[in-house]
This record gives sequence, structure tokens and C-alpha cells, in this order.
Amino acid sequence: MNEQTRCGLIAVVGAPNAGKSTLVNTMAGTKVTIVSPKPQTTRFRIRAVVMRGKAQLVLVDTPGIFAPRRRLDRAMVAAAWGGAQDADLALFIVDARAGISEAVTAIAERLATSKVPVWLVLNKVDLVDPPSLLPLAQKLNEMVPVAETFMISAEKNRGLDRLFDKAADAVPNGPWLFPEDELSDLPNRMLAAELVREQVLRLTHDEVPHHATVETESWKEKPDGSARVDCTIYVERPTQKAIMIGDNGTKIKMIGQRARHELEKLLDRRVHLFLNVKERPGWDEERGRIRALGLEDLG
Repeated sequence: MNEQTRCGLIAVVGAPNAGKSTLVNTMAGTKVTIVSPKPQTTRFRIRAVVMRGKAQLVLVDTPGIFAPRRRLDRAMVAAAWGGAQDADLALFIVDARAGISEAVTAIAERLATSKVPVWLVLNKVDLVDPPSLLPLAQKLNEMVPVAETFMISAEKNRGLDRLFDKAADAVPNGPWLFPEDELSDLPNRMLAAELVREQVLRLTHDEVPHHATVETESWKEKPDGSARVDCTIYVERPTQKAIMIGDNGTKIKMIGQRARHELEKLLDRRVHLFLNVKERPGWDEERGRIRALGLEDLG
């Protein structure tokens, strides 16, 4: 082991829509987790690997923590806390514009009892008046004992250098967990499904918000170096299926084109993406479906 190398797991924790996925993507310098303006986008832990000098920062992007109702919700929240408890450091991301919501308060209360060091990261600071930031930071520091406070804009890549450098100094000495050129441990099949789901979220607006899930049914390598990928989008009702397909198939075609473009860009290879839409009422209560999303079924 090279004594100079450092490595640590850094959990990115926060309420839905705090900007966690944007932060992970910006820090990693590439797209490793989907970003959507809708809350509760991330459904499982995704690790992004960020190199900072001799330090390897393994970012664990967790689902936004919220009050769970469905079986799926319970599994998502458990994944979020699992990501935080396994880490060397937890970044508590708070939307500076939204302030201290019920969700933020609940997370703060739980983080206050955590054995993992917590850093407060106020995000979207470019969208609020600067004088309001210090009182907000002080209130949050009273709620959670934090070692460091950062004020950033993940979307505009502001304030991240200081966060990067401090994190690189904070992680323990040790060997790297991943090869230097490995960006994420997200399997290609899951990546394909997530990129399709991102476009579903973007293109169906509020009509089919979180009533859809995507699974990669098959991934076949072709002799010319390309891949054929078949994904199924599951929805709960016939009306949602109709919206997803669109007039003469225009919506599903657009979803497929955009997802394929993103996948090809990330994998740097040609991809033939085929989408299918199926009704499956109550999929978010099915044990098998939850396990297929990479989550633990908690019953």
C-alpha cells in the first residue's frame, strides 16, 4: 500500500430536490446519476469516484429522505440511511432557497445522533440574498453538530474547490477502492434504465411523475462493438401508458432517442435502444420489483 494514498466513502444526504445528484455529477465531472427537477429522483445508492490528488473520494448519492408511505418509499429511505451510516463522512445538503423544512428538520435530528462526521453544505446559494445565509447556517449548526460549513452552487460549480480539497484532506489514509479511471460502480444495465427514467421524468412532466419504473430486460453485445438494449417502462394505469406512448408513438420515441444519446455519450459506443411500455398496477409494492431496483425490501 502506498502510504500517501487516501480513500473514503462520502455520503451525500439531504431532503428531496436539495441538489444532491447535481453535486455528485459536478464533482465527478461526468454524469453518474440522473438529475431531474422532480423530487425523489434517485432510488438507490450510486457511487461516483472522484480523484483529488492522491485522494480517492467515493461519493455515495442517496435517495432524498422523506416520510415513507409505500413499500418502495421505505426501501428508498433505508438505502439513504444505510449510505450515511457506512460512510467516513456525511455531507448534509440543504437547499438554501427552501430553508429549514420539515424534511430538513427530521434529517438534522437523525444526523445529530450519527457517529459519522457531518459537514453542512448549503446549496443553491446563488439564488438567495447573501445576508440570509449566515442565520440559516447558524440555525442548522445548532440542530446538527457539524465540523465544517460550505456554501456552494452545485449547478454553477461554485465553491466546490474548497469542498473537494477539505474532503481530500479528511478521508483516511488507505488504498484506493477503485481503479483510477473508474467513474462509477453502477452497472451498465442499471445505468440504461436510469437514463430512460430520467427522460420519462423530464418529458412526461406531472402526468406520470413517480408512477413509472424502468428495467433493462436484456443487454446484448453485437459483433460490431455496439450493444442492443431492451428496456421496459412499467406504469400503473392505462392512462399513464397512453401518455407515455404519446400520439402515434411520438413521446416514447423521443424518450428513447434522448436516453440513447446520453447512453452512447457515456459509454462512448453505439447503442441500439428499444423501449416497451407495460401496465403493472401496484409495482411499487412488489418485492421483486423493489429488489430489481437495487433496494432491500423491508416489508
